[in-house]
Amino acid sequence: MDELFLDETKIHLKAGDGGDGIVSFRREKFIPFGGPDGGHGGRGGEVVLVAERNLNTLNTFRRKHHFKAESGTSGGGNNRHGKDGAPLRLTVPVGTMVRDPESGELLADLTSDQQEFAAARGGRGGRGNSAFAKPTNQAPRVAERGEPGEERWLRLELRLIADVGLIGVPNAGKSTLLSIISNARPKIADYPFTTLAPNLGVVVLNDEAAFVAADIPGLIEGAHEGRGLGDRFLRHIERTRLLVHLLDGNAENPLKDFAAINAELEAFSPALATKPQIVVLNKMDLPSARAAWPKVKRRMEKNDLPALAISAATHQGVQELVEHIAERLAVLPVALSAELPVLRPEPPEEVFTVSREGEGWRVRGKKAERLMAMTYWDEPESVERLQRILEALGVFTALREAGVQEGEMVHIGAGELEWTE
Repeated sequence: MDELFLDETKIHLKAGDGGDGIVSFRREKFIPFGGPDGGHGGRGGEVVLVAERNLNTLNTFRRKHHFKAESGTSGGGNNRHGKDGAPLRLTVPVGTMVRDPESGELLADLTSDQQEFAAARGGRGGRGNSAFAKPTNQAPRVAERGEPGEERWLRLELRLIADVGLIGVPNAGKSTLLSIISNARPKIADYPFTTLAPNLGVVVLNDEAAFVAADIPGLIEGAHEGRGLGDRFLRHIERTRLLVHLLDGNAENPLKDFAAINAELEAFSPALATKPQIVVLNKMDLPSARAAWPKVKRRMEKNDLPALAISAATHQGVQELVEHIAERLAVLPVALSAELPVLRPEPPEEVFTVSREGEGWRVRGKKAERLMAMTYWDEPESVERLQRILEALGVFTALREAGVQEGEMVHIGAGELEWTE
């Protein structure tokens, strides 16, 4: 495996927590009864994934998997509000698919440069006691802690964005061809599996025409069963519009190789096997290739497939191939992702569930859990406020109907309460 190429990984993201609001009262000379002036906490920073076209690997996440955005700062007296936490922006290659690691559901497909996905939302800042003053309570000792930032695991899966995929057996000359027609500089040597990772190159025809080509590591028969390098790199040509199937003119039987590679495409994905192909016999500078060409050409004509003959080593026929690729791309539709992100509307914040958990009870619900996390437990007024809101939400009624008993523990988020009537 190429140490410099990573196309699938899991990362853990933690958005910044909101800053705490505070309880404070004005303390000025000659003003014995100052009003509440506790400021609000700042909002926690969010974690954002940003697609970057100059990247073609997830190698940034090879050794580091945990990322945390900056938290907001606490409020202060004299109505001073805390500072918002800075967002954390993580760059990923264009073509990165973001999935839920448990269900495998697609959450985002970053297919264009600078496209963003808000992966984890920052917690809102807690309100200071200045927000709770009212005619019936002009000196409230109530404030809120900052809301915890969202925390989650994500699976990143890279599928390179290219117009053209170069496929074929090992040592067919794909990397050499890519280096000739584009700005790519892949490693090239005279032995099988020189290419251990996909290479991308931009092929420029003129000021107005260009396309992106991807060189996929060579396939052998049985790749879908794990032979050779396996078929894990085939995902990188699933988005391509056109396949250039390069045949090794120095092979014992180029047509047998052609059939074997197409069988591997079919085994990996029937949709991949139906993509348009241009068949190219390489190494026409060798007598063996020149001898094989008539038979290859007849077979491709019979299969209604365009066939060209080139020599990547001497550049023979390469320009004609590039022009032919451009002509085919001009009439092919732009490829779209076959999979769409899953959009699930969030239930109302007030919705909650009650279930038995061990010797106690568990209440799950966004608003109830947030209230628990944002309550100052050392301020009696804050605790009383929590109880009033839980009662209004119907949490206590639901617990009674479920059969809660005196002294049993009720867990809400990371907090717990002892039930008593």
